[in-house]
Amino acid sequence: MPKPKLFEPIAIGALTLENRIVIAPMCQYSAEDGRMTDWHLMHLGHLSHSGAGILTIEATAVVPEGRITYADVGLWDDATEDAMRRVLDGVRRWSPMPLAIQLAHAGRKASTDLPWKGGAQIAPDHPLGWRTVAPSPLPFGADEAAPLELDRAGMDRIRDAFAAAARRAARLGLDAVQIHAAHGYLLHSFLSPLSNRRTDAFGGSLENRMRFPLEVFDAVRAAFPADRPVTVRVSGTDWVEGGWDIDQTIALARALEARGCAAIHVSSGGLDAGQRIPVGPSYQVPLARAVKGAVGIPVIAVGLITEPQQAEAIVATGDADMVGLARTITWDSRWPWHAAAALQASVRVPPQYLRSQPSHLRDLFRKD
Repeated sequence: MPKPKLFEPIAIGALTLENRIVIAPMCQYSAEDGRMTDWHLMHLGHLSHSGAGILTIEATAVVPEGRITYADVGLWDDATEDAMRRVLDGVRRWSPMPLAIQLAHAGRKASTDLPWKGGAQIAPDHPLGWRTVAPSPLPFGADEAAPLELDRAGMDRIRDAFAAAARRAARLGLDAVQIHAAHGYLLHSFLSPLSNRRTDAFGGSLENRMRFPLEVFDAVRAAFPADRPVTVRVSGTDWVEGGWDIDQTIALARALEARGCAAIHVSSGGLDAGQRIPVGPSYQVPLARAVKGAVGIPVIAVGLITEPQQAEAIVATGDADMVGLARTITWDSRWPWHAAAALQASVRVPPQYLRSQPSHLRDLFRKD
């Protein structure tokens, strides 16, 4: 059989991946004052032996008030950088898998409790809460505290914080940076007319609403080494009439490509409580397909991709160039092994695991 497309190499800028399986960012809510802990060493170390093409570190706040919860990872000072270095050194000692990081600011969806404690917003005057910020003073939920509307100075500070975090990521030797502009967080809230009601140069027209996210991209691209890729995660639609949609996403993707973006990761939703999402297998793949038809850079598809043949069909038919896995690979951290077995491909594994290879799959594992 010809080699499955899913297990063919692919280049993201100057970075070549062994296959087209991307481990998407997954928040662990296990940091202490923004600092990674032993949980992250175990979690990332475990996934680094999955056989995927690249592993992306969870949404990492560029400032403390940019965290979704008080237990989120950050990269805003020497303490957070040192804690991340300790974890990355441990992972790299045993795994050659490329490592990326998602840099983020949660905007008006920040200051929430842990998901397993309900995930509700924590009031600004609570010891574990803070006042959120956004393009306009519109809360995400009707019962939540209204965010502060960012002025130009506040936007500059956040833009510069993204750039500073990118420089820290470079010092840490990370192979790629992804900017989070999806799921209702700060940059997405600037993009959508549902959350951006500004009347200045950053609101109103599509060009104006894209202005600040593009400023952030330019700052990160300038701060991160030119030979390492910067990518962006977007929501292809708000799933709400009158909101951000796929045509606007395509315009953004083209603008990002022109500025040197190396890949687009297409998700959806998360901005408005009124969203109506048609959840089902591959439900977001049509959004990725539309973006891929409009740009020349690689596009990553996500959304209930659970089966090897399903993932192979997405990349083999050209709907997307790669597939991103989050819940799927959390449930089955050896999913790439099993996909390779199902598709008659092979994956790299550490030599300590070679003897686990089933006898009828003699060519599944490689250690080169």
